[in-house]
Amino acid sequence: MTGVLVVGESLIDIVQRPDGSAVEHPGGSAANVAVALARLGRPVEFLTAYGDDAHGAVLARHLNQSAVGLAGDPHTLDRTATALATLADDGSASYTFDIEWRLGELPDVAPVVVHACSIGAVMAPGADDVRRLLEKVRPQATVSYDVNARPAVTGAGPEVLRAVEDVVALADRVKASDEDLDVLYPGEPVQQGVERLLGLGPTAVVVTRGRHGATWYTAGGRVDAPATDAEVADTIGAGDTFAAGMIDALWELGALGGRLSGLEPSQIEGVLRHAARAAAITVSRPGADPPYRHELL
Repeated sequence: MTGVLVVGESLIDIVQRPDGSAVEHPGGSAANVAVALARLGRPVEFLTAYGDDAHGAVLARHLNQSAVGLAGDPHTLDRTATALATLADDGSASYTFDIEWRLGELPDVAPVVVHACSIGAVMAPGADDVRRLLEKVRPQATVSYDVNARPAVTGAGPEVLRAVEDVVALADRVKASDEDLDVLYPGEPVQQGVERLLGLGPTAVVVTRGRHGATWYTAGGRVDAPATDAEVADTIGAGDTFAAGMIDALWELGALGGRLSGLEPSQIEGVLRHAARAAAITVSRPGADPPYRHELL
């Protein structure tokens, strides 16, 4: 393939609203990224896992409707994972997960960029397969990694930190929210956490701060960009859309397929602003519902 390979979890979000009602949406961090990229018109294949059950059928239909191709047989689990997302009055979500994670046979692919994220990158036994895949494709592909920490599933502490840092060491660009950094390095200033991650080898670390914008850090400096104003329905999938928006903008610049060096500050700011616009559309409507290309024009 010459497009994007996304690897990671798929699940069903069971959204508990403040009024006590509940609704189900297909989701999962990696699935959200794959759908967002496909809606933006990028060729995407997705390596994931879900059960051969009713929830799995919902996921399969969702991915197919957004033209997301499957890079392998996803039916490696006894049941499809779920996440109970409880919404607060401000639209923010807290999660309770029922999930297992493992992959089948790894595909023989040659993507321009591979994106790994969240639970799938650190939860055994599938995380070992994710790292092997990144090692395999890294010679020709840009490696994108979104920490998207989920301590309710993976826990926190030295073992999780080690798993995250193993993936960071294989990545060219790492995305982490300020909350993610606090999970990894409790009580440390953001700048110190960023320096730790950059020291492991990636070209860039991007820190998102919700409505306070985002910063692209390299060993040589930083570039800041504001968030895009939005009326928040909920925050589900916002960070995943931001990650997809960065990949989309970097694709447009012809920057993928290498180590992401040589970008000008103005180009980096454009990448962050594009990602912020996409994320703002996602938060403005319920569930992980990323925008299509025409909505960003």
